[in-house]
Amino acid sequence: MASRSANAGADSWLAGAPLQAHHRGFHRNPGTPPRGHRARGAARSTHPGQPGDPKAPSRALASFPYLIVLAGVAAGLFVTWQGSQYARLGTGLVGGALLAAAAARLLLPPRYTELLSSRWKAPDVLAFAVLGAGVLAIALVLP
Repeated sequence: MASRSANAGADSWLAGAPLQAHHRGFHRNPGTPPRGHRARGAARSTHPGQPGDPKAPSRALASFPYLIVLAGVAAGLFVTWQGSQYARLGTGLVGGALLAAAAARLLLPPRYTELLSSRWKAPDVLAFAVLGAGVLAIALVLP
């Protein structure tokens, strides 16, 4: 602090000693690499569903549930676009596709639903189910 002038201003910390970074009070050993980094020459860990895993599904197989849901929503929108007499059928297809997404996210393992997932299973299933049920309710109300 002796090297700083009295009128240094807001950026006076630049002139003095560097500030120490504290990460929520946890200090790690300076010789260990940060989490998520592996040491040079260390073996890569294989988690299920990662590219190094021999049981990992192919990219096409992993995106199959997403493609089914996408095709269902696209078909429902196309049918709805054909005219007002088909609005109920098209809306029902969209709601059914969203409920199928909820069922796929709930029942299939995470490696097969990677494109349908955001973070956690429960909010994903809840969001798909609520949206699907809401769209189906709209389909039932339509004349």
